Amino acid sequence: MFAGASKKRQRVGSSDRLSSFPDTCENLSDVTVSISAAISVSRPAGTVIGGFNDHTTADVLLHLQLDGSPDLSAPDNVGIPDPVLSPSLDLHLHSSSLRRSRYFAARLSDRWLRPDPSSLVAGSSYGISRLTLKVQTAGNCRRPFDAYVTVLQLLYSLDFSATILSVSDALEMLPIALELLFDDCIRACVRFLEAVPWTDEEEEGVLGLVPFLKEEESRDLLARIFPLVPAGDGNSISEEMLFGLILKAIHSHPRVATVKAFVANLLRDYSSLDSVRRVLDRAFLVSLGTMKELLGEYASPDFRVAGDNDETEAFQRLKLHAAVVNARSLFWILERMIELRVADSAAKEWCNQASLASDLQKTFREDAWRNIAPGLPSLVLRCTSRLANEMAAGSILAPRQVRLELVKHWLPVLNVCRETVSPMPSNGHKMLYQDLEESFLQIISTLPICDARDLLQQCLCFSTRNVDDCPHLVLAFNTWFRRANRSQLDDSTASTKRSYEIL
Repeated sequence: MFAGASKKRQRVGSSDRLSSFPDTCENLSDVTVSISAAISVSRPAGTVIGGFNDHTTADVLLHLQLDGSPDLSAPDNVGIPDPVLSPSLDLHLHSSSLRRSRYFAARLSDRWLRPDPSSLVAGSSYGISRLTLKVQTAGNCRRPFDAYVTVLQLLYSLDFSATILSVSDALEMLPIALELLFDDCIRACVRFLEAVPWTDEEEEGVLGLVPFLKEEESRDLLARIFPLVPAGDGNSISEEMLFGLILKAIHSHPRVATVKAFVANLLRDYSSLDSVRRVLDRAFLVSLGTMKELLGEYASPDFRVAGDNDETEAFQRLKLHAAVVNARSLFWILERMIELRVADSAAKEWCNQASLASDLQKTFREDAWRNIAPGLPSLVLRCTSRLANEMAAGSILAPRQVRLELVKHWLPVLNVCRETVSPMPSNGHKMLYQDLEESFLQIISTLPICDARDLLQQCLCFSTRNVDDCPHLVLAFNTWFRRANRSQLDDSTASTKRSYEIL
């Protein structure tokens, strides 16, 4: 709940109840002070007798005065001749209408009423009651009385729908209605604000007024601005929203490309990178888990002994097609993670997928995928290649064991694809296979010599008839042999070490 939203309004308002608004204009001389110039309030021809500002029937003289200036109606200030020093406005009003405001009802009660016996209302034995109301100048300093006059007129007409026509109208009138405890006007302003859109600036204005509203009055406004119900699993409602948008983008929305671009931009511009990391990690795990389950069922022995060929083919199509969809989702999620540099957890998770890599090898050694899911090998290798490239470049600083597991589990998948799938272009320049080969060899060069030896032996299939066509493989073996043939500490290294020990 917004801080201060539970504050209750005072039963009798005062000029300082909305202290968050500025008190005076910067230059009081800019304010038009004559009644006719400030606002036209004289009764035009045709006005119903007893209406707003009808001085012939009024029983209340309301003196509006800018807060912070002396009260000219006070006896001590009668002699001040220049109204510029104290801009004000006098209104002739009727107590029967003013009592719709709880503030005026209290001011006009027997406890507070002090009628002027020197001025009698026609046909009555009662004099005119004189009231002074200090006017706050938060809005238009050149016409500070307009909003007050509008609210006072609503005490007569109660025609809120014809008066509150914009958010700015409601924001101007609501503070005055709160000050005057004009409940009908408060409800009308709140109802209007709750139902229409706001600009960012208008939303700040609403936030500034919420603390002065009762709890039941502000509830609908606060529900629009603040999350009132926490997410059930402990995640914030914003993260739940981001996660839902990612799922829509990668799965169910018919305009996938445009929605993916829009969601990617949201993730890029989101204020909390930690929240984006958590959401993308969660989406990655969901898609990865689904793909593992699908390929695990496809490669399981139970499926292998199925007897009905039609049923088997239908099962193959269902599982492999769904696996392609999830692989495509995984690749898009990885692209976002790498772009935002939050792919560390995904890299560790991908490196631990020994069972998934094994199931993929079984799948690619058969022919069913060729007609059902021809894009599956490319998608899987692209996911692996993106992570391997980032590790080799140092963008993902993975521990040694993680680097080892990546090559150990996914190099056999690459080798199977080389045997069964023709190479495909990557980024229009390099072949996908060669790109991944180079990344694997670079990662192998970061491993201890014994680990690198075992993995390099599995890379012999990278070789070609012409040695010049596989320089990356030649370089990897030359590097390994140079290191393997080096003594534990050669003479120069040992000499340097002894020098440091002497120092």
